[in-house]
Amino acid sequence: MVEMSKISKKLIAFLKPSDVSLKTDRRIQFVKTLVIAVISLSMFVMVWWGLSEWINTAFLPRPDIVFEAFIDSFQTADITTGRTMWDNIITSSIRVAWGFMLAFILAVPLGLMMGFSKTFESFSKPVVEVFRPIAPIAWAPLLLIAMGGIVGPIIVIFIGVFFPLLSNIIFGVRSIQPILIDAARTLGAKRSDMFIKVIIPSTVPYIMTGIRIGLGIGWMCVVAAEFLGAVGGGVGQYVQFKTEVNRFDQVFAGLIVFSILGLSTTELSGWVEKRVSKRMGLK
Repeated sequence: MVEMSKISKKLIAFLKPSDVSLKTDRRIQFVKTLVIAVISLSMFVMVWWGLSEWINTAFLPRPDIVFEAFIDSFQTADITTGRTMWDNIITSSIRVAWGFMLAFILAVPLGLMMGFSKTFESFSKPVVEVFRPIAPIAWAPLLLIAMGGIVGPIIVIFIGVFFPLLSNIIFGVRSIQPILIDAARTLGAKRSDMFIKVIIPSTVPYIMTGIRIGLGIGWMCVVAAEFLGAVGGGVGQYVQFKTEVNRFDQVFAGLIVFSILGLSTTELSGWVEKRVSKRMGLK
């Protein structure tokens, strides 16, 4: 029996992948993904360049011209606003941060309560469902007029982030295995203890997913809000001004900045989501 036990342990150790092999596999996968991304982007730039040469219009400038405008926007202050692209990025980021924080503060407790309490859900759901189908951008003109060019864009972003975050939290609470709740009740947990020690920890990964989705929509909303009349600069306002003066190379530069900001934010939140899920033993 002792010999069989030793053989079983050796077999399990042999079949179980080592940390070194796992790290090697991850590095190979990372390099593979990076190479594919580089090839994909290179092909995209080549197609873009070919189309711009073929169409030969100011509306589609060549990639090299856009790249020069992109670099210049960070180094030289804009004649119209006196702001560099760094200033515009900071302004847009602050708007997204404020809108996100307001949405997070309201959506998390509301989503937890709606998922946990049937009575609270019956009371809140009709109001939520009335507003949820309305696109956040549809609110932009009204909010910009009613609340001004400073607060209005923040509320538009708040609406864009709020509903995806709320939906994910409600889904997360409902996805908790009933056996966990029954076990907590069996052990004598009170309703408040069950909420704090079972419901909230189990919902954290879903909150992180909602954050990632909500931030992506938040950047879309800040674009619309700044296009329509935000005050104090912003990347969207930069793109709008450059469109009005037919500087399409700078328009594309601004769009690339938006793409980088949105991608960076969602990738960062996705990385945090994976780390949190791994720490909680869900991945």
